[in-house]
Amino acid sequence: MTKLTEALTGISGILVTPYDSGDRIAPALQGPIVERAIAAGVHILVANGNTGEFYGLTMDEAERMVQSAAEHINGRIPLLGGVGRSVKDACHLAKASKNAGADALMVHQPPDPFSAPRGFIEYVRRVADAADGLPLMLYLRNDAIGTGAIAELCSIEGVAGVKWATPNVLKLSEAINATNPSIIWVGGLAETWAPPLYAVGARGFTSGLINVWPERSVAIHAALARGDYEAAASLIAGMKVFEEIRAEELNGTNVTGVKAALKALGHDCGHARPPSAWPLTEAQQRRLDAFITGQKLPRF
Repeated sequence: MTKLTEALTGISGILVTPYDSGDRIAPALQGPIVERAIAAGVHILVANGNTGEFYGLTMDEAERMVQSAAEHINGRIPLLGGVGRSVKDACHLAKASKNAGADALMVHQPPDPFSAPRGFIEYVRRVADAADGLPLMLYLRNDAIGTGAIAELCSIEGVAGVKWATPNVLKLSEAINATNPSIIWVGGLAETWAPPLYAVGARGFTSGLINVWPERSVAIHAALARGDYEAAASLIAGMKVFEEIRAEELNGTNVTGVKAALKALGHDCGHARPPSAWPLTEAQQRRLDAFITGQKLPRF
């Protein structure tokens, strides 16, 4: 396994984008999060993912955040740069991410309501050309494009794997069997969905928890890597409340929960931008505080 391939089968930690009180990005605040994640053993970090509020950033901000992540990581572990939105934006950010030092790109599935499967295939081809040799990880949140289209996407030169972010385990198994064995399949629904996705062949998982409790994410990955599903289930149960809070309000508290936890742990990274919810409701905050106290999460 190459260093990148091995990292992709580990934990893909999705970094938050910090803001100051004036709603400006505050890249320096990302530094302590990166340091803690690397020290804990997180395998690869992701700039401009959904927990990084990719769709809430301007293109200039997205460029700055991938540059910032590269500076903080400084080559110690691989960096995955998220790209997406219009095809021209995606290609522009692909080039900028490569120039910043990203080791690979994560291609967000276009949320365009008129996105056709064959249009998505052409989209990825153009991004692959712009990436100029950087490997691509496809981030699939909608498997309705069909197994045939997924197989065609995976056959595009430069596509190294897929972050599978739908709970359709049978469709994942079908997609794995329909594509080249060299494709890396990563669980894209964080820790709670990692065991069932592992069961059909995915390896590794994405995580927003790494921003606040990377040690738990690493422990869950280690348990799954050795095939100890019972230990993994026990570890996941201990952080499930956190993920439940993040999944509320149509997943609109996903980033909110992470940033509220960071603030409670002594590292205020600001608010979550609309259309995410901000702040947590009083009831949500009480549950989060009880989780932090009960699990004795380390402060920054």
